[in-house]
Amino acid sequence: MTASSSGVRRLSARKRRRLYAVIGGLAMLGLAAALILTALTDNIVFFHSPTDVAEKSVAAGQRIRLGGLVKAGSVAKREDGVTVQFTVTDMNRSITVRFAGVLPDLFREGQGVVAEGALDGDGFFVASEVLAKHDEQYMPPEIADALKRAGHWKDGVPGGGYAPGGGSAGAAGDAGSGK
Repeated sequence: MTASSSGVRRLSARKRRRLYAVIGGLAMLGLAAALILTALTDNIVFFHSPTDVAEKSVAAGQRIRLGGLVKAGSVAKREDGVTVQFTVTDMNRSITVRFAGVLPDLFREGQGVVAEGALDGDGFFVASEVLAKHDEQYMPPEIADALKRAGHWKDGVPGGGYAPGGGSAGAAGDAGSGK
């Protein structure tokens, strides 16, 4: 009986080692999944508003998407003729954006925009890509929600006075009249 009982022990020792290996593998897989999900929590957001960037203290060099409205009167070309500087606002806070490249055709003041890039050491947002909304009626829900939370969404018009064509509601009617 001793021979058969040692065979049973040896078999159970093999099963035990296999069970430990499987449990260890599952634990490592669970740990890897938890680390990946933790790292992605901030990147799952489609964009951050200027207020979010200020409150979360986003580090310089960290790539994010910045979304909001292009502030009226803020668009200016730099001396090099290629770089454009403008301000993105959520009507609560604003961030100055620098972009070297061709802006989308629909880019204009008072319109929703999402810029992808990173903050530099001087507090400017250096964009590698700028996306403008695709028509006059559309605004990404996240931007609309941020404007509503900030109290700058009145009667379906963002900014409480920004007209969909750019500029303020009062200035938009005067712009084409030659006054």
